[in-house]
Amino acid sequence: MSAAASGRRQGRVPSSVVTGQDIEVRVPRRRARARAAGTARAAKAAKAANAVKAANAAKTARALAAAATALAVLAGCAGGSVLGAGTGQAATARAATSPVSATRGASPGPSGSPAGPPARQSAPASPPSSPPASPSVLPVGPPAAASLPQTSALPRTDDTAFGNAVHDIWLAVTTGDPNDALPAFFPEQAYQQVKAIADPDADWDDRLWHDFTLDVAAAHRLVPRGATLVKVIVPAQYAQWIGVGACYNKVGYWHVPGARVVYRTGGVTRSFGIASFISWRGVWYLVHFGAVVRGGDYGIVDDPAAGEGVTGPPGGC
Repeated sequence: MSAAASGRRQGRVPSSVVTGQDIEVRVPRRRARARAAGTARAAKAAKAANAVKAANAAKTARALAAAATALAVLAGCAGGSVLGAGTGQAATARAATSPVSATRGASPGPSGSPAGPPARQSAPASPPSSPPASPSVLPVGPPAAASLPQTSALPRTDDTAFGNAVHDIWLAVTTGDPNDALPAFFPEQAYQQVKAIADPDADWDDRLWHDFTLDVAAAHRLVPRGATLVKVIVPAQYAQWIGVGACYNKVGYWHVPGARVVYRTGGVTRSFGIASFISWRGVWYLVHFGAVVRGGDYGIVDDPAAGEGVTGPPGGC
């Protein structure tokens, strides 16, 4: 064999020979596989143990539930039959020593059955007090009255319609909201029938109702909070029929001036006036509050005074 061939053989490593380098690599790999296998076996064993525990727990729960059901059946039978005074007294004692909230039931025991019979629920000593209802607007005339023809009936001041009108006017004064007195204010549809002018709707909106809102604001500033209404005095002796042709009328109506609103505040009686009421179909409606005419765009309180004041004067339309 030549030297070259011998050298080549010496440089080669037969495939069946394991070198030290191979041992260093393969040993850690075998150890890692062994550790992984051990971990898998341990996990499998733990899983099996947990499954056994779960099965045992389920059996125990089923047994407890069956026992609880049996006890409940027996208790129900005992409650429905006459067993003796001792059982009933024991139940009464448990109820007396275990009060139950009005909003919650008895707490369940460990087995899921009630810990004891629920106590008799008692009503509260007194119902909770609710805040007083706010005053509301009341109807004065029938809903469709403003679209119907006028009548010559003289209105009363002792009927429901006038009482409701007074209520609404006073409500507007105390709240400062003129809309509260809208049912007591002369209706716009009726005003269309009454006045022989170019645009009664505009006159109602821009003069009558607008002035009324200003006067309500002025009266609201005058009357202290907490004041109470005593009465409204209407001078019936000043009432008169205002016929066709007077004050641009094409339909007549009853008119009464100078009524007085009497109220009390701080133990003192005070009053102010209502410039004029006019009628529609036998019902009094407010048409001018603080004044019939005024010199500017401002609210007016008619003759505020101590005491009941003086009604009138007569006249106007």
